[in-house]
Amino acid sequence: MAPSVNTAKELSIFLVKAMFAFLEAAIFALIPKPLKNVAGEIVLITGAGSGLGRLLAVQFAHLGSVLVLWDINEEGNEETRRMAWDAGAMTVHAYTCDCGRKEEVYRVANQGSLVSGLCYYHNSLKPQVKKEVGDVSILINNAGIVTGRKFLDCPDELIEKSFDVNFKAHLWTYKAFLPAMIANDHGHLVCISSSAGLIGTNQLADYCASKFAAFGFAESIFLETLAQKQNGIKTTIVCPFFIKTGMFEGCTTSCPFLLPILEPEYAVRKIVDAILQEKMYLYMPKFIYFMVFLKSFLPFKVGILVAEYLRALHFMDSFTGQKKKD
Repeated sequence: MAPSVNTAKELSIFLVKAMFAFLEAAIFALIPKPLKNVAGEIVLITGAGSGLGRLLAVQFAHLGSVLVLWDINEEGNEETRRMAWDAGAMTVHAYTCDCGRKEEVYRVANQGSLVSGLCYYHNSLKPQVKKEVGDVSILINNAGIVTGRKFLDCPDELIEKSFDVNFKAHLWTYKAFLPAMIANDHGHLVCISSSAGLIGTNQLADYCASKFAAFGFAESIFLETLAQKQNGIKTTIVCPFFIKTGMFEGCTTSCPFLLPILEPEYAVRKIVDAILQEKMYLYMPKFIYFMVFLKSFLPFKVGILVAEYLRALHFMDSFTGQKKKD
């Protein structure tokens, strides 16, 4: 008898909590959720030397955050540092780091070399970066690469590089910075995945696999922190369609009303708002939510017909990718 009573009680509690959760979601769908203050927060952005990472750095500079910029391109990262400084950043730390190399992530996370008062880091002297900057409280895993080749035409080393940068870098940065977040019960983990991390895309096999992995990893770590009642650690997973950063240069969409190629400034505004509102998921454009919903229940052949109607099998036909600077 007692188990039945307990089960009924647990069911009642669940239903009440679910009702309030739906009500809260409905309210915040109509009224924007209050934005948290990130002034003084230490924000680390990987892939900060160009594109989305650069624009994110400028936005967080406006918000008064302490910036830690990582990129393999020293020149591009220095340009981002100058832009963030001009945007009003109080402190900007820039590090040259290949996020796809575990040893380098761990090395740069713990040591660098400070040159002048502008907080730019090179590889000569090696003071402790965590001591110089402090505990990272917002980690944005943004660095990414795309090969854009058919699977059998893609060399093994490029496939491995896709996984190293698009997925494995998340493992190593979490290992480096999550312990301090747990100790402080304060932090925010941001995963820049992709709509290609939700739905497979022709000619993006390695990219899709790495982005699916990044999505699953971020979601799993969130559940780990939730199970351990580390409620001060937030997670935001971002899944955008193609963005006009040059990374997917040449890609096309036949339905710009439903699946527009996104303007970088718009994408960054939405990402920053999602972080400030502590949203768990952000898909862009909104039609991606509907596509994921359709994928979950449509008959397989109908799903293929939808893909053919949207010409989704041909998104990458004209792909040229990022143009290299001379």
